[in-house]
Amino acid sequence: MRIATSKLKDTVRGLSRALGRLGLLSTLAAACLAAAPDDASAQTLASLTGGSSVAVTGTARPIAAWVTFCETYAAECSVRPGEPASIALTPAIWNTVVSVNRRVNRTIRAVTDMEQLNVADRWDLAESGAGDCEDFQLLKRKLLADAGLPRRAMRMTVVIDEKGEGHAVLTLITDRGDLILDNKTSTILPWRQTGYTFIKRESQDTMAWVSLGRAVSPVTTANR
Repeated sequence: MRIATSKLKDTVRGLSRALGRLGLLSTLAAACLAAAPDDASAQTLASLTGGSSVAVTGTARPIAAWVTFCETYAAECSVRPGEPASIALTPAIWNTVVSVNRRVNRTIRAVTDMEQLNVADRWDLAESGAGDCEDFQLLKRKLLADAGLPRRAMRMTVVIDEKGEGHAVLTLITDRGDLILDNKTSTILPWRQTGYTFIKRESQDTMAWVSLGRAVSPVTTANR
């Protein structure tokens, strides 16, 4: 569903133009496709112990394709300060998260933007039934937000994966620590257990991105 919010779209377009003039928009060619998701049916809320949060270290450049995405899907990028900044994980909410994560991983066909659209990088909600890493995570967030979870506590995140390549995941900021939804696995992991290097994610306070460390942001991704 595409929601037009005039004021928000004007803000995003202004940000895009300003960053473009300054040469600050990098390209994340998200060719990060799913391996066969594993069976996460045995995961329980009680198994999440010793959770921690990723430290925000400063500001970061927004992803160029994210800026374009926000022009079309304004409501998916808006930040409402009145929303909770963290998700209180109850058994019912946990079951919803597990179900949505597994269902999207099973139903969306993994394909690169170049293969599907003949473009290096495009973010959308996998309306065609196919997409790459960020499309999986954006769809999960939309479905979870529709189920009542605060979008402000679900942040798109850029990491370096086990192959040393750029990858997009969804961070859920919870009272059990930061949990990661991924299209490479249907097991929901605390961020420290993913093996990824965390680079940056969407801000919880404004339409912007924040840095999660000192590593250089990836320009392209190539993992399948």
